[in-house]
Amino acid sequence: MTALQKYQRIEASGLWRPNAQAQRREVIVSIGDATLVITDTKEQALAHWSLAAVARANPGDLPAIYHPDGDPDEVLELSANETQMIDAIEKLRQAINRTRPKPGRLRLYILGGVITLALALAVFWLPGAMLNHAARVVPDAKRSELGDRLLGHAQRVTGQACQTPAAETALRALARRVAVQDTHVSRIVVMRSGVSETVLLPGRILLISRRLIEDYEDPGVAAGFITAELVRSRQDDPLKQLLSAGGFLETLRLLTTGTLPDDALAAYAETVLSQPRSPIPDDALLVGFAAAQLSSTPYAYALDVSGEATLPLIEADPMRTRPVPTILNDADWVRLQEICNG
Repeated sequence: MTALQKYQRIEASGLWRPNAQAQRREVIVSIGDATLVITDTKEQALAHWSLAAVARANPGDLPAIYHPDGDPDEVLELSANETQMIDAIEKLRQAINRTRPKPGRLRLYILGGVITLALALAVFWLPGAMLNHAARVVPDAKRSELGDRLLGHAQRVTGQACQTPAAETALRALARRVAVQDTHVSRIVVMRSGVSETVLLPGRILLISRRLIEDYEDPGVAAGFITAELVRSRQDDPLKQLLSAGGFLETLRLLTTGTLPDDALAAYAETVLSQPRSPIPDDALLVGFAAAQLSSTPYAYALDVSGEATLPLIEADPMRTRPVPTILNDADWVRLQEICNG
């Protein structure tokens, strides 16, 4: 250490005692190889203190009083006249202290790392984990309740849904007919406006545009759009869509209180009606149509009258070589097409 070599030429006189019961005696103090050397006036060594273990009992005061770290009974006193030695000892102590590990700082770094990790988990992992947990644990009855409330808010935007007693039987029959594996529709609601195709709400309440019923002679079109919505819901749970739109706090509120506020549901009802539907891969659609025993061709031509954009759904129609089981009888289909005229 450069500073150590510099100060090894300094000597000073002082008073030293080896313990609390001993008398103080005059000594010569010098700086050795990483030690503070204490000798008597005959230059006989009395003590060697490691510079790394020198502690000051009265920082800033004079005379300066030093002792080995952990042994305050052994004392070295340097008078105010020995400022050169006092300054040297202080500078060496500061230099040594700078090289020591800082356990407090390490703890601070560790604590900061833990807090950063916790914040990262809270921001990036916890919301998704809570969303998935909510989608697993919310019971069907609560999903149906949320779906009914959403339907009520949606009708404030779209107007009252179409409904006639005669068509209700046809809607129930259509709901029973269309299912994709274990995914089904609990209720079909025909909307006068505000819905371009189909929207599935929590509780398996499906909103369908009146045009998909009134503008086509084949019930396979409406059944196809319902099937596509069921396939979409297997990829993106309607309850998760609702909670994602509301954010982390709404998910937490549903898990802790079992409900969601009306203003959150009203805002989502407007959003879900206006936002574009997420695309569905053709292979997933074909699997869904096969499971529902429905032809994908009417649906494909309803999406694109030329069939060019939906050619895979036409060419790979799972029912191309098989008869399609009846979707609705003629009487029910006619009643359903008149549902918005009632």
